[in-house]
Amino acid sequence: MSQTKRPIRVLVAKVGLDGHDRGAKVIATALRDAGMEVIYTGLFQTPDTVASAAIDEDVDVIGLSMLSGAHMTLAPLVVEALRSRGASIPVVVGGIVPKQDIPLLKAAGISEVLGPGAPGTAVVDTIRAAANAQ
Repeated sequence: MSQTKRPIRVLVAKVGLDGHDRGAKVIATALRDAGMEVIYTGLFQTPDTVASAAIDEDVDVIGLSMLSGAHMTLAPLVVEALRSRGASIPVVVGGIVPKQDIPLLKAAGISEVLGPGAPGTAVVDTIRAAANAQ
């Protein structure tokens, strides 16, 4: 009997008051088209709701779409909320993030950061790498 590996499960989330979700939906579609299972939380999530949903959905990776400029506050809070629940799910941030903030986000536990205009293939490869690093 052969065992088949389940598809990578990704939670795509919009944290905070950022109401721009077109990019998150495009990314969710690209990940789905690459064979991944995608759970999209919708707009206006808190770090706690993202962490809870990720654990409840047994995801392999969390993708945060951040366009509001609150990445330095909200992304580390998602990592903190996961850790407080005993979870170590990789978090990838995509969106408007100044280059000087990337090392700070990684030091706060973010696995990878993708900027505006990142090709879909780069997003898919980054999510796969994050999932496989677990």
